[in-house]
Amino acid sequence: MNILQINASARSAGANSTRLADAVTARLRAQHPDAVVQLRDLAAAPHPVLDEPALAALFTPAEQRTPEQAARIALDDALIAQVQGVDVIVLGVPMYNFGVPVQLKTWIDAIARAGVTFRYTANGPEGLLKGKKVYVALARGGLYRDTPADSQVPYLKSVLAFLGMSDVEFIYAEGLAMGADAAASAFAEADRQLDQLFA
Repeated sequence: MNILQINASARSAGANSTRLADAVTARLRAQHPDAVVQLRDLAAAPHPVLDEPALAALFTPAEQRTPEQAARIALDDALIAQVQGVDVIVLGVPMYNFGVPVQLKTWIDAIARAGVTFRYTANGPEGLLKGKKVYVALARGGLYRDTPADSQVPYLKSVLAFLGMSDVEFIYAEGLAMGADAAASAFAEADRQLDQLFA
């Protein structure tokens, strides 16, 4: 088994979402001792955003790209190849201002490429990143699960399914900013969720 853990927090150390993602990966490794784990920390190694030069490079035929354009596309190519080569993806996702971090959005923008990770067909779009299991470790300061204020889960379900990844499990640690007792209870509840998932 090949596992890719994506830490999407803006903090390289001490992030609650990373703590929860680490717990998911630890459960996977316990069940699959020979698993190979790759870690991508989007705070320690930020990926460039999808800006006008990047768009220009994407829409320039490969053989006509400048060296700078080719180098920019190669950065995205590396992320795509990494995702294509794994069986399981673990996403550590904090909630920032009701949405996903810009670091995660940048990663999604990099791996979502027409003709490579999805394609348009006569029957509509088809995701090409199939056969992968995704675990999303969500860390929130407040309580948002199953409420209209939770924009993260609908967005991630949609974009992952669009890319072909529809086997997704969400693990929640909520109320982390509501005091030490609430935070301890949140991680205890997350552990119970993991117990059920990996029973």
